Amino acid sequence: MSVSNTAAGGHAGVAARFAALGLIEAVIGRGVPLDDAVEESGALARLEPRDRAFAHALAAATVRSWGFLLAAVDRCLDRPDGRLPDRLRAILVLGAAQLLILKTPPHAAVGATVELVDGSIGRLRGLANAVLRRLDREGAALTARLDRPHLSTPDWLHDGWVRAYGAETAAAIAAAHQVEPPLDLSLRPGLDRDEWAARLGAVVLPTGTLRLAEAGRVADLPGYAEGAWWVQDAAAALPARLLGAVAGRRVADLCAAPGGKTLQLAAAGAEVTAVDQARGRMERLTANLARLGLEAETVVADVAAFRPDETFPLILLDAPCSATGTLRRNPDIALHRTADDVRALGKIQAKLLRAAVKLLAPGGTLVFCTCSIEPREGPQLIEGLLAAGAPLRRDPISPAEVPGLESALTPLGELRTLPSLWPECGGLDGFFAARLIRS
Repeated sequence: MSVSNTAAGGHAGVAARFAALGLIEAVIGRGVPLDDAVEESGALARLEPRDRAFAHALAAATVRSWGFLLAAVDRCLDRPDGRLPDRLRAILVLGAAQLLILKTPPHAAVGATVELVDGSIGRLRGLANAVLRRLDREGAALTARLDRPHLSTPDWLHDGWVRAYGAETAAAIAAAHQVEPPLDLSLRPGLDRDEWAARLGAVVLPTGTLRLAEAGRVADLPGYAEGAWWVQDAAAALPARLLGAVAGRRVADLCAAPGGKTLQLAAAGAEVTAVDQARGRMERLTANLARLGLEAETVVADVAAFRPDETFPLILLDAPCSATGTLRRNPDIALHRTADDVRALGKIQAKLLRAAVKLLAPGGTLVFCTCSIEPREGPQLIEGLLAAGAPLRRDPISPAEVPGLESALTPLGELRTLPSLWPECGGLDGFFAARLIRS
């Protein structure tokens, strides 16, 4: 992104950094997801669009590389320890992100960031200035031996990826999370893909998704107001397609919010029943349906307790999960999730899977997916379900159904995308999907 005016410092530059600091303190100090912190930030809302974009990008870069940036700051302290005030530590890491990652002009990165050291920590302004100036002078040498991707990944996550995928792939996954992701759009069926790619300045991925390297404000893009497309990662667009031809058929989209897959299915002509217990997220789904001129039945309910009058021939269950496959878009997840969360979520997913089986008509198709790259939230769940005697059999996914991602198919015919795939065109989210038929 361009940092020209904001990076130059001045009142706007300090205000943007102050807003970014608020986002970081919400994420690091209070455990608030970054997207929620952005929605709730009054300081961010008061900024001009360019300053707001800079503040958001700065906060995201800081959260994404938090472990690495902490290590870099420690190397600039005469006596690294944990006794720095939390606010000062956040300010120093914010400055380090500008110098080491965003490559902000040093005079602005140092000057405007030091301005944030005030109030009860104002006496430490000299320390902050010295640390950031040293980072400016010696940053490359001080961090040369620091493994940024590894330091920015909790050990429990990285060790699990090594066990599941091997050390080389684990390192590639961690590296992919350090890259700001592009914007992916799903185009409404019937529209000319090449024409819209040209209008949007996008490239067409092998799976048909439109990808924009730089997008700016989404609502300002061509086609937003008329509902020509919706935002959806390339990997997230795959599970709904695994249901096959859905036009005129009844489909249950379970755990549907915020609704990307509901939009896909409705746009393809399905009679969709979207079920989710999060009322606020379902309201967003309903608003998106209206924007695109699409229809679907929406039900606010716990999927495990959902009891419709009829079973469904087609079901898509995108179960709530640790979302570790979306770390490049949601970097706060690495800081907030624990191994205990994965275990607890695995139990919830197993419960929802059993509920989905009861809602599936004989001979019907169930696609189960999660945006997690943890085996416990994917292949191990399916293996356990089948081993327990569920009336299901696997329906292997064919290479033709996932063009360009043939290597993401497992020997059992399940789909496993990883953030390290497609590095030449910007990667994609990590997803697991399995297709099952009720006997």
